[in-house]
Amino acid sequence: MADNSTLVSETGRSLLADSSVLDSKITETSKENVLRATVLDVEEEMPQIETRVVLVQEAGKREELLKALEEIKMPYIKTDTIEELGDSDSPEFETIFVVSDFQTPIFSNLCKADCRVVGPPVVLHCAQRGEPLPFSCRPLYCASMMNLVLCFTGFRKKDELVKLVTLVHHMGGIIRRDFSSKVTHLVANSTHGDKFRIAVSLGIPIVKAEWIYKAWEKRNEIDFSAADDNFRNQFKVPPFQDCMLSFLGFSDDEKANMEEMTEMQGGHYLPVGDERCTHLVVEESTVKDLPFEPLKKLYVVKQEWFWGSIQMDARAGESMYLFEKSESPDFKTSVSLLSLSTPNSNRKRRRLKETLAQLTRETDLSPFPPRKRPSAEHSLSIGSLLDISNTPESSTANGETPKSCARPSKNSTPLPLKQSARWQVAKELYQTESNYVDILTTIIQLFQVPLEKEGQLGGPILAQEEIKTIFGSIPDILDVHIKIKEDLEDLMINWTESKSIGDIILKYSRDLLKTYPPFVNFFEMSKETITRCEKQKPRFHAFLKINQAKPECGRQSLAELLIRPVQRLPSVALLLNDIKKHTAEENPDKITLERAIESLKEVMTHINEDKRKTEAQRQFFDVVYEVDGCPANLLSSHRSLVQRLETVALGDDLCDRGEQVTLFLFNDCLEIARKRHKVIGAFKSPHGHTRPPASLKHVVLMPLSQIKKVLDIRETEDCQKAFALVVRPPTELNNKLLSFQMTTEEPRKEDWLKTLCRHVANTICKADAENLIYVADPDSVEVNTKDMDSTLSRASRAIKKTSKKVTRAFSFSKTPKRALRRALMSHSATEGRSPSSANESFIGSRLTSTSSLAGVPSPSLVSLPSIFERRSHTLSRSTTHLI
Repeated sequence: MADNSTLVSETGRSLLADSSVLDSKITETSKENVLRATVLDVEEEMPQIETRVVLVQEAGKREELLKALEEIKMPYIKTDTIEELGDSDSPEFETIFVVSDFQTPIFSNLCKADCRVVGPPVVLHCAQRGEPLPFSCRPLYCASMMNLVLCFTGFRKKDELVKLVTLVHHMGGIIRRDFSSKVTHLVANSTHGDKFRIAVSLGIPIVKAEWIYKAWEKRNEIDFSAADDNFRNQFKVPPFQDCMLSFLGFSDDEKANMEEMTEMQGGHYLPVGDERCTHLVVEESTVKDLPFEPLKKLYVVKQEWFWGSIQMDARAGESMYLFEKSESPDFKTSVSLLSLSTPNSNRKRRRLKETLAQLTRETDLSPFPPRKRPSAEHSLSIGSLLDISNTPESSTANGETPKSCARPSKNSTPLPLKQSARWQVAKELYQTESNYVDILTTIIQLFQVPLEKEGQLGGPILAQEEIKTIFGSIPDILDVHIKIKEDLEDLMINWTESKSIGDIILKYSRDLLKTYPPFVNFFEMSKETITRCEKQKPRFHAFLKINQAKPECGRQSLAELLIRPVQRLPSVALLLNDIKKHTAEENPDKITLERAIESLKEVMTHINEDKRKTEAQRQFFDVVYEVDGCPANLLSSHRSLVQRLETVALGDDLCDRGEQVTLFLFNDCLEIARKRHKVIGAFKSPHGHTRPPASLKHVVLMPLSQIKKVLDIRETEDCQKAFALVVRPPTELNNKLLSFQMTTEEPRKEDWLKTLCRHVANTICKADAENLIYVADPDSVEVNTKDMDSTLSRASRAIKKTSKKVTRAFSFSKTPKRALRRALMSHSATEGRSPSSANESFIGSRLTSTSSLAGVPSPSLVSLPSIFERRSHTLSRSTTHLI
């Protein structure tokens, strides 16, 4: 095989020999020369050899090369042929040739003459960093593989391997024939062999040959590095390359999922029994024997091999996961017949029944779970570096178990039978507490510790932020409950009816109040993170498949295990209630239990309150992300979202009539936003979470103190579910009427108006919130909802929007409203009028002011007086009716 052979090029050098050996000899020689020169410098001055650069053909025409050589103060000459230089081995000069193309005859001649040859990227790279040109015994075109040590495996074609090795040398890489710890990358053409297995165990990146070819294509990019993770990951060898997989014993959904994962990871799947199959993956819990005799070349493995390979992003060793056949039925029958034919079989069977009955009675009497053998608790299986199973025992042996997970039970003997009902419930409390501690320990040892472990094969499975979001304060909760369990265990060992169970709960009530709210409040986010990561990250999906199949999990998923802390405190409160029922009135623990139950209720109330606040804050930020242009001052620690209402605008004050408007009622302000006509792109956070695009556009953020009256418009045939707000903005002198129509069934209009008035009254410090609501007729405020849903109405609104766009596009005198108002106010002040008189003549004088500002009569303003007169008449009539 080419894996262990030595290739020799035309120049007679070994291409697969360790190039680092030659480089180290040159380095040692240079060091000796420097030291010798330093010593002899005192006696006599050694003649120095000048380095010169020769730019061959096209290289001499590149201005950036000439500029780079000047920056590093390197003399250079240009030439079209080597013959012009005469003898390039002159002792007076150290000549470096710069060649733009390593495929030309001139390059071949320079290599045969053992000349130093570099490419233009090397010169530009050194000039960029202010470094001298590197010394290399081989032609060096670029530095994209500088300091990389490569090893090859699985290549059988000599020509292909020679080409790859040559390209690596041209890019500054080093080749090693034998695999060692100094190798940084393994270039594999096959997933078999010792080199591949060692690289997997050491976590060395394994890449395809295409990685070298693509890196060579980028040879002229100065800042490019072939070791860049994003670039290298495009060419990594997938776990199931060259593998043909079949699946036996799985459900249809599981089989379809595994077949999809197989193709995603570079493999192919075949039906069971196909001779081309290389691996048969078996569900060991359902398959006891194979339906056929497997071929010798076929690996029959457990499903843990499949998910383990995906988790560590490389094909795991099959020897650790081989499927073992169960004993044949004939063998079992012969053994059973042999045992039954013995003379003492009946006596042995009777003795066995008695022993089992005794063990059953002892187990029922003891409130403590059975202890494992010490050898089972502390023994370790000897596995190779490829073992990726993360059991609690292995985690403990590696020193990764948290301090809270390594405390054994104090009791090893069963307790005597207690007849008291109070003792029975206390025993149940202890047993459930012990089981709960075991579940939390399993979560930490089986899931959290392996995910946080440094140096994972294939890199980290999850980011630290995602791990923190999933597990939260589980370790802190476990620490508290281990202490509770120990105290309950002492109480059960030294049991008397006067022992206080309530004191134990009261002792740790502050710790419970501190540790539970952070986890319970963000439990939904934890579940969402698990679901999202499992869909987006195949390695995490494989990690869950491996660990959730272990007996410690009891066939429960991680999300199902994580819900236990949410359920625990209510369960403890119910058990304490049962203990209190069976506690005598004269027992001092009666009062203590009541206090303990109250403390748990306080903790749960605090959790619910915190959860409500957390949900409100999440809704708050959802509003900020949903409304484009939302003002920054909306975010405030004292502000909370009360209700959201979908409406349609019935007036033209804030936006066009008939436009969809969303009202966000906060405890002290009202955010009004309209539906966007053009949705912008999605927002992507730094952690990769993609948020939906903002569907609303900010219109106005109105403090509730500006709402003077709330109008409940009577229901008529032409007006349905309408209401209006009389507001006084600080920049306006008159009230404005904002009318809306509700478009949803919930909330009811009466409930919405009461809620709105209550928060308005709280804002302006008034107790009579009902006095803010006024009932009005639709005709008095000119509100009509009859034509809002008609086709003609929608068409007219579309024409109106289009006409506005055309008017803005062709308008040459776009005088802002604010400038018009300022001009009108100054005009009134020059005539000596009061602000009130100026306001009365505001409508009548607006046309004149506009014409004077524009300088020329505008045809678009001809109809303004009649419009303003009609609106002024309507507004004055509405104000008279309200006051």
